[in-house]
Amino acid sequence: MNRALTPPTAPPQAEPEPAYTVLGNGRLRPKPVGAGLAAVVARSQRVPWPLWSEPYRLVARDLGELCRLQTARGLTALSWLAAGAAPDDTEWLYPNQRLSGARQEYMYGAAAGLAEPVHGLVAANWRWAVSAGHGGRVVAPYLAGQAYPDDGYAAAHAAIALAQLWERNVELRPALAAAWAATWTSAAWCTAAEPHGAQGTPISVFAYPSVPDPRPPGLRPWIARLLRLRARDAPAG
Repeated sequence: MNRALTPPTAPPQAEPEPAYTVLGNGRLRPKPVGAGLAAVVARSQRVPWPLWSEPYRLVARDLGELCRLQTARGLTALSWLAAGAAPDDTEWLYPNQRLSGARQEYMYGAAAGLAEPVHGLVAANWRWAVSAGHGGRVVAPYLAGQAYPDDGYAAAHAAIALAQLWERNVELRPALAAAWAATWTSAAWCTAAEPHGAQGTPISVFAYPSVPDPRPPGLRPWIARLLRLRARDAPAG
């Protein structure tokens, strides 16, 4: 396997003390995040979301796999944030090839190892996005803006494409929402860890308003696994 796609043999072990404090009511207060780890989070969100001019069939076929990769990638980055450290080599995280093999095993393991208070933020954000009537208007511009931070033209066109896909293809919504929930939560963690105000007081990471567990069309087994959906909410097979 290409070295760039080969993760460490096992996920990094968490520090004795987690890099956050649980505040209750679905909120966490993260400890300061190093510049290197924050850069990993930002770089991991630069992916080729489709532009509006690309063939729709090709987009619909490939988008689900890219969402799966981004969901697992976001949860992996979040596991490093929660532990306060990342592996020395993170280059294998960034290529956008289909998730499989050792990369998939590592990322799925990182997601499974997340403490419930941390993972619960992602799950709550996903439930909100697929249930809210305006979820697509939040998901599309965020994913596009993070993917093309230095190219406003591409970001604008990607936002249009993702918003149209959200509206026209209901079965893509759970996957897009999962990619957004995982990546938005990891980025929000970094933002909350920055000093704020005159006293440099950190703020908390929060989840969007909690809603009952939905079972929307297009709920794939990988979504149920990575988001730890309950058996009655998970798809068969």
